[in-house]
Amino acid sequence: MKFENLLAEVGGLGRFQITLVLMLVIPRLTLPFHFLLNNFIAAIPSHHCAITSLDDDWIFENLTQEQRLTVSVPKQEDGAFTSCHMFSEPQFHLLNNSTNTTALPVVQCPHGWEYDNSTFKSTLASEWDLVCDRKGMNKGTATIFFTGVMAGAAIFGILSDRYGRKRMLLVSYLCTAFFGISSALSTSYAMFAAMRFFTGLSLSGISIISIVLCVEWADIEHRTAMGVIVSLDWSLSTMILPGIAYLINDWRLLVIIVTSPIGLAIITWWWIPESARWLIANGRLDEAHHYLTKCASANHRKKVLNYIKPQTLCTVIISEEDRKYTYLDLFKTPMLRRLTVLTGITWFGVAFTYYGISLNVEGFGVNLFMTQFIYGIIEIPAKLLIYVSLRLVGRRFSQVGTLIMTGLCIAVTILIPKEKWLPRTLVAVLGKGFSEASFTSVFLYTTELFPTVLRQNGLGFCSCVGRVGVSVAPLMSLLQDIWTPLPQVLFSSVAIGAGFLAQFLPETHNVRLPETIQDTEQAREDVNTHFSVSYSRDLKSCDKTAVN
Repeated sequence: MKFENLLAEVGGLGRFQITLVLMLVIPRLTLPFHFLLNNFIAAIPSHHCAITSLDDDWIFENLTQEQRLTVSVPKQEDGAFTSCHMFSEPQFHLLNNSTNTTALPVVQCPHGWEYDNSTFKSTLASEWDLVCDRKGMNKGTATIFFTGVMAGAAIFGILSDRYGRKRMLLVSYLCTAFFGISSALSTSYAMFAAMRFFTGLSLSGISIISIVLCVEWADIEHRTAMGVIVSLDWSLSTMILPGIAYLINDWRLLVIIVTSPIGLAIITWWWIPESARWLIANGRLDEAHHYLTKCASANHRKKVLNYIKPQTLCTVIISEEDRKYTYLDLFKTPMLRRLTVLTGITWFGVAFTYYGISLNVEGFGVNLFMTQFIYGIIEIPAKLLIYVSLRLVGRRFSQVGTLIMTGLCIAVTILIPKEKWLPRTLVAVLGKGFSEASFTSVFLYTTELFPTVLRQNGLGFCSCVGRVGVSVAPLMSLLQDIWTPLPQVLFSSVAIGAGFLAQFLPETHNVRLPETIQDTEQAREDVNTHFSVSYSRDLKSCDKTAVN
């Protein structure tokens, strides 16, 4: 009997799995909260130079605020006051006429800035004056955060394969809570940037461990449902975040609020089961039997394990507890090396285009909060459609199709004139939906491709490569100065190219999860057959486990 058969016997999707998903939804709610947080805490409110110091305030004592601005700050072509310069001296003659001010001498804001606090009480920009020449530092907070996410994917990938899913999940919880609260209490920009880096690093553990834990407790028939259901929390949080940000317009309090679900997650961690697959693969048969018994009991199938003892589980998955795996093992064997390269490219294409679209979709004509809410709404039908596609046409064609359709939608927006904002918006929204479907698919697909002994390493590596794409995507807007459509051309080309290469990945629909590297190295034509081992190796493995 293989583990897939055993899991189907004790219940591949019952009360045990549903409870697991609900407990993991709690920490996963904070993922999009933090991933999209920069849209709100780094928002730049309307601002202009502080027009006077306290020593010179008597000069303007008889003028209204509008008149003070008129004589002190130049206006742009649209009539708005400029943000980064003021006249070197007050120009009182401007109160009587609106002559051309371009020839008047200006200086950079000597007394700081005044900010419009009607939408946000405080942001990073208003807190540390990250505007004008320093606006790059404000935008850089997102890149710093995602660099941490990238590092965390690599670190937690290898640690959770070595020390277990559950143990490293707790480490991720505790680190996220500490660094999240610390970032809200930062006293300088440098401290905030450092805390955001480590917050991203910690959150990456929650992201990759939770999805693997859910999929490893689902049988073949229900893996698709588990993979899609656990991803719905992203869309839910995307819709909730703008409401929270609208009600809490102070960036420090907002950071604390979006981190708070981790407190409840730490409490529920005690009831989260370890992956039985990982325990058996690492020779911890008694613990695996304990959790399988709990699964069978919760799913009302306790009698199934009456004839299965802990020692007999060694034949379900070949134990390799003496072997410690690293990322180098992803490249040592031919098939695994091919999977690693192709999935890494796929992840880069998915993440690069998803965040490229998310940061560049325009034309809604509504404020920031409503736009973010619409993004969440759009993702719901995308996830439902990808669920149907994953079941009907499989993982490979779903991944290929969503990536290529994303690239085509981006390409079409280049061809539609900007004045035709409605069709451009519709096509852009359609592309956003396909990109979200692609992201949902790639998490499940990658989890199914790599063997249990290297699953977290594989997902960690791919997620790390994907976060490189995330970090690069915001910088593409700088290429507009070279050629306006260039960013969209790159997004489209990468999506289509990654989709083309994804077709060389093997199909995993209705196939048992590989447990060892040997499983993965089987010929592709044998992928749907159970991996067989000799009785002598089974006996040797059992004897070895009994001795240990």
